[in-house]
Amino acid sequence: MSSQNPDASEVPSLNGPVQIFTAITLIALPTVMFGGFSLLRLLIADRLNQFQTAYFRAGHAHAGVLLVLILAVLDLLPRTNLSDTGQWAVGALLLAGALAQSGGMFLHMAIGQPGRWSAGNTVTVAGAVLLAAAMLTAAVGVITT
Repeated sequence: MSSQNPDASEVPSLNGPVQIFTAITLIALPTVMFGGFSLLRLLIADRLNQFQTAYFRAGHAHAGVLLVLILAVLDLLPRTNLSDTGQWAVGALLLAGALAQSGGMFLHMAIGQPGRWSAGNTVTVAGAVLLAAAMLTAAVGVITT
C-alpha cells in the first residue's frame, strides 16, 4: 500500500524569506485575536461611538483576513520562479500593505471625523496599493513558472 504523504523531495522547503514572513504572520495572528477581545470589551463598556465602532470593526476584520491572505500567498511563493529577492519583495509588500490598510482604519478611528478624509484614509489607500503590487508580483511568479 502506498503512502498518502508526498515524498520529502517534492515538498518545497520552508526557508529564507518565506520562513521569516510566515513566522511574522503567525506571531501577528494572536494580536488580531486580542483585538477582537478588546473590541468586545469596549462594546460592552459602551466606550466607542458609532463612528469608532465601525472603523474598529473594519480595521480588525481587514487585519484578520489580510493575515490569512498573506499565509496563502506565502504558501505559493516557493513554487514560483521568483528569486529570493522577489520573494523578499512580495513578503515585505504583503506585510507592509496589510499593516497599512488595517492600521489606517484604526488611525482614522482615532483622528478622523465622519464624512471627512484623514491621514488614516491615506494610509489605508497606500496599504491597498502595496497589497496590489504584492499580489501582481506573486501572480507574475505563478504565471511564468
